[in-house]
Amino acid sequence: MSQYTARQIHLKNRPSGTPGEEDFDLVEATLEPPREGQVLVANRYMSVDPYMRGRMRENAVYAQPYQLNQPMYGGAIGEVVESQSADLRVGDIVLNQAAWQDRFVADAGSVNRIDPFDPDRLSLYLGTLGMPGLTAYVGLLKFGEPKPGETVFVSAASGAVGANVCQIAKLQGCRVIGSVGSDAKAQWLRDECGVDVAINYRDCGDLSAAVAEAAPEGIDVYFENVGGEHLQAALNAMNHFGRIAACGMIASYNDAEPTPGPSNLMLIVGKKIRIQGFIVSDHFAMREDFLRDMIPWIQAGKIISRETVVEGLDHAVEAFLGLFSGENFGKMVVKLP
Repeated sequence: MSQYTARQIHLKNRPSGTPGEEDFDLVEATLEPPREGQVLVANRYMSVDPYMRGRMRENAVYAQPYQLNQPMYGGAIGEVVESQSADLRVGDIVLNQAAWQDRFVADAGSVNRIDPFDPDRLSLYLGTLGMPGLTAYVGLLKFGEPKPGETVFVSAASGAVGANVCQIAKLQGCRVIGSVGSDAKAQWLRDECGVDVAINYRDCGDLSAAVAEAAPEGIDVYFENVGGEHLQAALNAMNHFGRIAACGMIASYNDAEPTPGPSNLMLIVGKKIRIQGFIVSDHFAMREDFLRDMIPWIQAGKIISRETVVEGLDHAVEAFLGLFSGENFGKMVVKLP
């Protein structure tokens, strides 16, 4: 049996502040052929996500840290190209956590076979039908508890999670306000996703004033992806008994030193606001309900997906770094040959 080679991205240094290309290595590794019960998988798409920045820290907060000089990992979708397992056949499409490499050998039980509803849209299983979509579904419906007629504010609203939150909220009969970083993204939210008001936070001046103008009757639900100034603006505009689903705070992910928090946190007490942080991996029991709802919404055109597709493992680090400067429009994925 022949050996195989794989191209992998390794974490070379633990970055302080914003990561750079020098913190990563592209290496070629030798793979042993699959043994009994194992498969060889060629990844077709891999995901890059903001949470991966936290895993580059030695003291990762909610996930195991990446090991130095080892392949990083994350969500990917691939095709079985050799099988020594009775459970998987050559040609099967599998979800896996072996991103940052073009192929790998694994136990068959460590990957999840899927029957894609559209074989030409495999990357959806890393975005709208994957972890970001499930995050939106769980965070909004379980912790935001939106009711028809309420106002929902979403930060990073054109991103992989945020765009799904906006559209699910509209399907719940809510008025939706989204914050984004460009006029083009704001236009897309309004025209394609049905968002009622889209704010370009980069040129609106005072964000709190812009949110207050967009929500004259206040905000009932805030889906938190950014933190900092966005959390401050949301708290100012929240109604009594408002709910905040805290998914992430990307504004501070690359801070080398802690930054001051919002100065209006006392409003949480006075307005009786509920803030619930969550990690989607705790809520995989909702995945069946999520797919039952989301696939028909997509097929009916009620949920629109936007992707930024970067070609080649050589550009995977570039794609990841682009998340922190807003270069992605919707879900950022890397297509592998």
